[in-house]
Amino acid sequence: MSKQIKTSKFKDNLKARSEEAKTVRKIVTIIIMTLLIILVIGGASGYLYVKSALEPVHPDSKEEIKVTIPIGSSSSNIANILEDNGVIKNALIFRFYLKFNNESSFQAGDYVFTPDMELSEIVDSLKSGKLLAEPVYTVTIPEGKTIEELAEIYAEQLPFSKKEFLEKVNDPDYIQTLMERYPSVLLEDILNPEIRSPLEGYLFAATYEFFEEEPSVEAVVDEMLKKTESVLSDYLDVINEQNYTVHEAITFASVIEKETGAKDQRKKIAGVFANRLEKGMKLQTDPTVLYAQGEHKDRVLYEDLEIESPYNTYYIEGLPVGPIGNFSETALEAALHPEKSKNLYFLHDKDGNIYYAETLEQHNKNKQKHIN
Repeated sequence: MSKQIKTSKFKDNLKARSEEAKTVRKIVTIIIMTLLIILVIGGASGYLYVKSALEPVHPDSKEEIKVTIPIGSSSSNIANILEDNGVIKNALIFRFYLKFNNESSFQAGDYVFTPDMELSEIVDSLKSGKLLAEPVYTVTIPEGKTIEELAEIYAEQLPFSKKEFLEKVNDPDYIQTLMERYPSVLLEDILNPEIRSPLEGYLFAATYEFFEEEPSVEAVVDEMLKKTESVLSDYLDVINEQNYTVHEAITFASVIEKETGAKDQRKKIAGVFANRLEKGMKLQTDPTVLYAQGEHKDRVLYEDLEIESPYNTYYIEGLPVGPIGNFSETALEAALHPEKSKNLYFLHDKDGNIYYAETLEQHNKNKQKHIN
């Protein structure tokens, strides 16, 4: 009897183990099948994802996208710039594409791409440094121009009038939107009611390219403020160190810009102005008189010096209430790094030579010798 019981138990154990083995095999089979399905789906999804990333962003779009590639940019930097601007879909895939195709040696510069471009076209453009679209308009803004003069230059070359330009740049609501977009450049100072035009001096002198058939005033101003922001970004720390506001630095630079076209003399002239400011002397510079009058004159007369204006540095102490024109980088450099001297006076002769003096007596002698 006990032998039969043992045999029965043994059979039951075998049966249980067999059932357990079947269950294990089923579970293993299910796991393997699940993993295979995941691998297949993952592989297919990965393939489709990569395939999509290698295709144009918008195959039917001819929208022009202007992109600047800075000097010294790595492939990673370039890929990120292109993705941020909507030229490619994925920076990582683009970098793998470059490595797989052994592409390198890209040119820095300004490019115009379109969303329908293949990656090969983008790479070819970056390697050759070739713009894929020619600008419709190229406008050069000289240094030292007032905002009215800018309006005239643009009105002659672009499809809007001087009046339209001036109305837009003096529109309070528009100025507020610009202040929000360029908070490091456009501060509350420009809202001073004594300032003739809020953006005076803030639209940087440079050559600008426009790729639209009818660029708007807003597009033009935006390009110019981007340039101003780019230039000023390198000087913000120095401006703070010199205890200037951005507005004061730009105003000072505009005065130096208008005072002389001799770039090698700007730091020396800035040194004279800095000395006068430190001693509480009036700057007494003729370009501020002309700006206060709002007209160009070949010669400033004594009666002109008496005009009561917050721009006239014969009338007010310190810097003018705002810039008297746009500035160049050399003028800004001079304003922030004036040449040290004891000079308090200078004058120009008819040939453009400049004579400096530490005292009024010496200045009068220079005037008698070189002017009178």
